[in-house]
Amino acid sequence: MHRPSTLGNRSSYAHGLSQQATSAATATKLIEKKKEYDGVAALEKASSLFLERMTGMMEDCDVMANAGEVHGEVLEQWPKMFHILNLFLTSRSGESEEHGANFEADGQMLVRVPIDELQNATQQADTA
Repeated sequence: MHRPSTLGNRSSYAHGLSQQATSAATATKLIEKKKEYDGVAALEKASSLFLERMTGMMEDCDVMANAGEVHGEVLEQWPKMFHILNLFLTSRSGESEEHGANFEADGQMLVRVPIDELQNATQQADTA
């Protein structure tokens, strides 16, 4: 009675176990890679949101810089405005001739131009 050897069956059984171990290791590696990919995707999304926020802040800073320039230009005009108002007040109050002579010598004088008369004169000239 010769009994067949079971050695061949055992090796195939061991081979099946090694395939299962390899399959489990591959599945574990796949899960780790998926977690890594999800982390990179989350980082990319956070980076794009950060970029959008920084771009918005940059635009706000540009608006503030432009407003600062305009504010500076307005402040630069105030001395000229006060000078014009001073000319108006001196011409209206009829200050002394000396003060008026100083303004005329400088060539600076506030002059009132009657717009209505000027417009009527130009309309009459156009119709003639």
